Amino acid sequence: MQRFSSIFSQLLQLFPRSEFELAVKKHNSDYCAKRLSSWGQFVAMLFCQLGRAHSLREICQGLASCEGKLRHLGVKGSPKHSTLGYANAHRPWSLYQTIFEQLLSKCQMVATGRGRKKFRFKNKLVSLDSTTIDLSVSLFDWARFRRTKGAIKLHLLLDHDGYLPSFAVVTTGDKGEITVARRLRFEPGTVIVMDRGYIDYEWFVELSRNHVYFVTRLKENASFEVVESRPVVAGTNVRKDQIIFFHSQAVPDSKHFFRIVEVWDEEKQRSVTFLTNQFKFAATTIAAIYKDRWAVELFFKAIKQNLKIKTFLGTNANAVKTQIWTALIAMLILRYLQLMSTFGWSLSNLAALLRHQLFVYRGLFEWLNAPFEGPPQLAGATQQLSLEIMR
Repeated sequence: MQRFSSIFSQLLQLFPRSEFELAVKKHNSDYCAKRLSSWGQFVAMLFCQLGRAHSLREICQGLASCEGKLRHLGVKGSPKHSTLGYANAHRPWSLYQTIFEQLLSKCQMVATGRGRKKFRFKNKLVSLDSTTIDLSVSLFDWARFRRTKGAIKLHLLLDHDGYLPSFAVVTTGDKGEITVARRLRFEPGTVIVMDRGYIDYEWFVELSRNHVYFVTRLKENASFEVVESRPVVAGTNVRKDQIIFFHSQAVPDSKHFFRIVEVWDEEKQRSVTFLTNQFKFAATTIAAIYKDRWAVELFFKAIKQNLKIKTFLGTNANAVKTQIWTALIAMLILRYLQLMSTFGWSLSNLAALLRHQLFVYRGLFEWLNAPFEGPPQLAGATQQLSLEIMR
């Protein structure tokens, strides 16, 4: 009979120890480590995310209750909650950013050709957005951005091929979206979809010069001049398709043209105007691209509902970033399992059921593709049990 380690152990095989140890050496994260290695910390924090543990004590007691099953995870035993808390506060969070990037490359190979099929164009499509996580000023004084309020922001770039997070950065709540956006570099031909918080005409001109396209909403008070009105296809919800330039453009000596597409939203009974520098796509495609931006909102909703990212196990910046990066790693694991499964999981159902299976000894993909079928039994085990009951 085929033997399996626990499902949690099989998930950890996504992170080869040789690659992990190279990352540890790169960030020197095991410096002065005596009781808890970086791998042990990673296992504990991944258990926190996938097992939905609510505190350091719950993580450590949860692992301790499975003491006989920890050997397959590559750890000697459960850490003390004070040791894990100290590691989160002082071990460099950048280690987990590197681990995230290593896993992302594997997920991208799986996602190729499995993600976006709703558009015919071949350009890479990404969504850029951020979400704010409120913090208590009394506990997280370093994250203060108003007199009585503290917060951090998770800025994210979501690749629509597989809907995978391809870039993330954690900042304090006062960091503007456009400040982070300007640090990003995109391949020529990429289409970025974003909300109005990223409108910066100077940046838009820079994107155009680099042959990078964007789709966003037009500000209501935008001042512009129409250069050309394009014909609108009858029978669609498109009302306007125009070429424009802005009066307040940052390059006054060169009228850099943009395109606006106005469509009628039948559901909300209002018109919506989109701004883009892509002149070849159909107007209906521009509207559909912006609609697909909803994927990044669903990503933020999923990570907040299914992983531990709204409340934190430590109060300093390093502990918070460590927890967020391990949550992003857990999110990649869930997306990887979704892509590999034939069952058709929703992410919420997968996260909910997986946490009850972490220490079950069963083939990972056997469970993933047939979650409601019982594990295989030893031949004759049922008959032997009935005989013992009869005695």
